[in-house]
Amino acid sequence: MDKQRIFLSLILIINMTLFLPLSVQAKEDFSLNVLLEKKVDGILYDKRFEGIRSKIIDLVRESRVASISVAVAEKGRIIWEEAFGWANREKKVRSTPFTMYSLASISKPMTATGLMILVEKGLLDLNKPVNDYLGSAKLVAYEGKSSEATVKRVLHHTSGLPLHWHYIYENGPYLPPSMDETIRRYGILVTVPGEIYQYSNLGYGIIGHVISRVSRKSYAQFMNSEVFLPLGMIHTSVGIGPGLEDHAAQRYDSDQQPIPFYDFDHPAASAIFSSAHDLVRFGMFHLKCHLPDQIQILKDDTIDLMQHEVESKRPGQEYKLGWRVIDNDHGYRSVSHTGEMEGVCTELKIIPAENIAVVVLCNNRYRPIYNFDSEILAAILPKFAENLRAKENKPDEKKPERFSPPPSLLGEWEGVIKTYSGVMPVKMIFQDDGDIHVKIKDQLETLLNEVSLKEEILSGRFYGEIKTEDATRFPHTIDLKMKLYSKRLSGSANANSGRWYSLSSWIELKKTPLPKKD
Repeated sequence: MDKQRIFLSLILIINMTLFLPLSVQAKEDFSLNVLLEKKVDGILYDKRFEGIRSKIIDLVRESRVASISVAVAEKGRIIWEEAFGWANREKKVRSTPFTMYSLASISKPMTATGLMILVEKGLLDLNKPVNDYLGSAKLVAYEGKSSEATVKRVLHHTSGLPLHWHYIYENGPYLPPSMDETIRRYGILVTVPGEIYQYSNLGYGIIGHVISRVSRKSYAQFMNSEVFLPLGMIHTSVGIGPGLEDHAAQRYDSDQQPIPFYDFDHPAASAIFSSAHDLVRFGMFHLKCHLPDQIQILKDDTIDLMQHEVESKRPGQEYKLGWRVIDNDHGYRSVSHTGEMEGVCTELKIIPAENIAVVVLCNNRYRPIYNFDSEILAAILPKFAENLRAKENKPDEKKPERFSPPPSLLGEWEGVIKTYSGVMPVKMIFQDDGDIHVKIKDQLETLLNEVSLKEEILSGRFYGEIKTEDATRFPHTIDLKMKLYSKRLSGSANANSGRWYSLSSWIELKKTPLPKKD
């Protein structure tokens, strides 16, 4: 293995000398179709993609996005690699297939890949409580038992951890807390482990922390030495690695204004940067392509496990070990992940049965790009195209009806919101007409909006304030997600400020008995 690593390191150095001049040249002399005249990995542009390519060019010309970078691989070969627009408008840097984009949540399958390396080495057991691998800061269970929050359930988003995101901007007044401090504040299990699917950035932030503690390296060091470099991903790093600054795309808002750089208290969930070229090769590794310049960092059986492992058939269990899997994606089983946050929309999708990988990266939060992977696949796979057209011709789904509370909810409920710094009394009143009134002590009574009750999960949003040091930094609403028991509601109350954070506290309410009649 050591000899193989040395050999591949030499190959990587040679690759860098070949690839970097392309990036430099692109800054000096670039047009939207420059790559049509070049070979990428020895393969010419594939004209089957002319339709989607024209759409991307129009988006860039109309300044609806700053840039888009695309890569497609089929049967072990990259068949299309092209970038359009500006990686950095202010510096006049054009995007190339080697430009590093902020990936957002595509960081998760990469983090899961790193974790599975430790599993294969026998250093970690997926079925053990994640607390076994943490330090002094442990997960605390308000529902169920913390011992049932296994590593596997954290990977599945079924551990009981709530929704969470926390962006820290470089021009802001505070720094990211340590992972131990984040766990102390927000590492709470608000549902019984294994019971409910809840997407949680904090969960994958904790997985990165576990990787660091078990490997005795920083998360960034481990991912670089054990995942990125062995797979030949020389334009990939946690954050923007040293020496890679000139290759990173600037994030832009909807007005094409640069967004200040931001970090996270959950880096393993969101902080990786990568190029379209590197990311499609990562997808090819998970297609078990066995490229000659990649070290086989995971066994094929482990790759299969990541795409198939599931606890149950509960809703949401299309999420496996770091991947979202759809069994019937227009006639094919797809394995994918998307990423979305300020200045970021990204997608990686693989079709294992056809040995196809598709990557689309954008440095704007422009959601229509999520349709591009389907258009690319339709250009390659006739059956996919046929099923896609059939779906497009179906009538729109009916709009959801106004919330109507079941009799078990009607009446008054009282309880508390428990934050990491104290307790806040709260009351909710469910009325016959569907209105739900919410009152936190010393705050104005308000209505719960965007109400939904599905499979005993009540969700909604209201105007209020979670009075913790973190949450009071910016105005926010409070998002509720609670499970309905016989005479009890419990779950999460999240301070949601939009672009800055969604920070969770535990909420529990019990139904107030009706007064006895004389």
